Amino acid sequence: MITKRIIPCLDVKNGRVVKGTNFMGLNDVNDPVSLAEYYSSAGADELVFYDITASSEGRKLFCDVLEQVASKIFIPLTVGGGINSVDDFARVLGCGADKVSVNSGALANPRIINEAARLYGSQCVVLSVDAKRVDGKFKVFAKGGRVDTGLDMLEWVKQGVDSGAGEIVLNSIDTDGVKQGFDLEMLEAVTNIVSVPVIASGGAGKIEDFITLFNANPKVDAGLAASIFHFGEVKINDLKRELVKNGINARI
Repeated sequence: MITKRIIPCLDVKNGRVVKGTNFMGLNDVNDPVSLAEYYSSAGADELVFYDITASSEGRKLFCDVLEQVASKIFIPLTVGGGINSVDDFARVLGCGADKVSVNSGALANPRIINEAARLYGSQCVVLSVDAKRVDGKFKVFAKGGRVDTGLDMLEWVKQGVDSGAGEIVLNSIDTDGVKQGFDLEMLEAVTNIVSVPVIASGGAGKIEDFITLFNANPKVDAGLAASIFHFGEVKINDLKRELVKNGINARI
């Protein structure tokens, strides 16, 4: 049985971890280095680090903070934000990332997925997709959820995997920060069309939401969350123990 991963997410703006609702209303949370170090020792399976305004501000990801984070943790680190070329992949990997997440950069230049996969392997390329319902369809959004690309989300995910993406992070803007549970409908649609690992993001509010996620869709490989971990509403080891009690394989 495949072990389900629990992944905290650090959304970093101006060197600080922030969190909002539906990608809006960002509030300061903590220092990313100390928070990353805490999660590494608190049972997290992996860590995601997003420089959330790098793309919208047209700049490169802050490597100084990333290097500090990477030096303090002993779990796999996925990094995204302002990734627009294979040179950006090289720079971020050189700063300590294990995997690189690409979102707006791939929308602007889809070839980056294939080029990066060829150079670094598919296991290193994570396609992060921000999606929202528009007129009953799942649509892809860019620039931190600010811009509706008009692209059909399922077509974009399929294209990304066919191009070499080895993992999908599906961020539901509709459920982000709402804490009413993961977007099971959107996740089902994605796991039905791809065979690579899919990480569910957006909506976790309590331990039961993760149990529901993995029971409702065993194809989902991991659950990602931010505020419930940041504010101590859910402790990762407590979550994992409850998963195991409910017959869901987790690393304790």
